[in-house]
Amino acid sequence: MPQLPALEDLLDEVHVVTLPMRVRFRGITHREVVLLRGPAGWGEFAPFPEYADDESAAWLHSAIEAAWTGFPEPVRTRVAVNATVPAVAPSQVPAVLARFPGAQTAKVKVAEKGQSLVDDVRRVAAVREHIPNVRIDANGGWTVEEAVRALCVLSADAPLEYAEQPCASVEELVEVRRRLPEIRIAADESIRRADDPLRVARMGGLDVAVVKVAPLGGVQALLSLATDLEPFGVPLVVSSALDSAVGMSAGLAAAASLPNLELACGLGTGGFFETDVAPTPHFVDGTLAVGPIAPDLLRLRRLAARDDRTRWWIERLRRCYAVLTSDTAT
Repeated sequence: MPQLPALEDLLDEVHVVTLPMRVRFRGITHREVVLLRGPAGWGEFAPFPEYADDESAAWLHSAIEAAWTGFPEPVRTRVAVNATVPAVAPSQVPAVLARFPGAQTAKVKVAEKGQSLVDDVRRVAAVREHIPNVRIDANGGWTVEEAVRALCVLSADAPLEYAEQPCASVEELVEVRRRLPEIRIAADESIRRADDPLRVARMGGLDVAVVKVAPLGGVQALLSLATDLEPFGVPLVVSSALDSAVGMSAGLAAAASLPNLELACGLGTGGFFETDVAPTPHFVDGTLAVGPIAPDLLRLRRLAARDDRTRWWIERLRRCYAVLTSDTAT
């Protein structure tokens, strides 16, 4: 791990903001993020509140890389992006898809707590009326038996591009792949929240790898993982961790730096915020442009978090910095 900037340099310009969301996503209606400014630009630190400091430290390393080191030269200037459909009612699907003009692929959230397979089927059917190429994301919400039944039902009328994290454990993903060889399985949490992100590939638990910049520790860490995954022959999809426009620029930088990128990436979730820290990038034929993003200072003031939440995040940043310095020392 390269030498870290001093903590006081990290804290020299810090903005904690609260972004209100249009719809509930990942169980939340507001997204809190910390933005850091360094010599190379802006970085974002926004691990979800339930994540422990050891896991959250990777997100801080990603923010430091963005703000103090910058990103590699891209090999493409635009990245194809999928539409993302939360666990909304079918009647809300057209409004959600309208935020992704030109998208050729849609990722649909399923297995939401409090909902049923019938809800999932209706939501997927509503999406297919507008975008036929559908992938689903269960966030590990099914058992093997539930996954097998649900995937058979959801693919009965038309194939799925893939099913993302249908079950929580690697062993369960392996079993679902064995029982449903005709359906591609993607791993997300089994990569980004694993001590050994290659284990799911070695065990044969995936056909597609979903990777996210911040949880992996930055763009360079993601590109290194991509190299490690090459022998397994699985395509990569760079996705968002519900990032602001600043965090999304890191995801786009990573996707733009991959030698091969055959599938649309999950980097269009900025449309779920009522207001972002910078203007929402414009879609052109379902793609987004690659490039640095600087937040609008007026928006930073307007979206500033409450004082107690700012103190909470600063203290969390300090703890995660201590984890990083400890890792560097060892």
